[in-house]
Amino acid sequence: MAKINKSLSTADPWEIGALGRNMQHVKRAAPSVEADVDDALGLQLISIRLQKRLIDDLKFIAKANGVGYQPLVRDVLDKFVADEIQKIVRDAKARRHSEGIASADLTDKRKRKAA
Repeated sequence: MAKINKSLSTADPWEIGALGRNMQHVKRAAPSVEADVDDALGLQLISIRLQKRLIDDLKFIAKANGVGYQPLVRDVLDKFVADEIQKIVRDAKARRHSEGIASADLTDKRKRKAA
C-alpha cells in the first residue's frame, strides 16, 4: 500500500493520487460493462483525425485546467453545439419575425387597395 505524505493528509488520498494510481490497481472492465457504462452515459465511441499540434495544445489546456484532454474536447464540442443551436434558433425566430412583419405589411397594402 502506498504511503501517504503527512503534509497531504488533509486532502483526499484518492483525489491527490496517493491511492489507486499504480499498475496493481489497473484492470480493464469487460466489454459488456464498458458498453453498459457508455449506454448509461449516452456516449458513443468515434474516431477522428486531428492535427498533432492541436492535440498538443488541447493537452496543454486540459492539464492547466486539471482535466484530461478527451473530456476537455467533449466539453468544448458540447458548448459549441449548444451555442450554435441557440444561434440557429435565434436566427430562425428573427427571420420568422421579419417575414411576419413583411407579410402583415403586404396584407395591409392589399386591404388599402381593396378599399
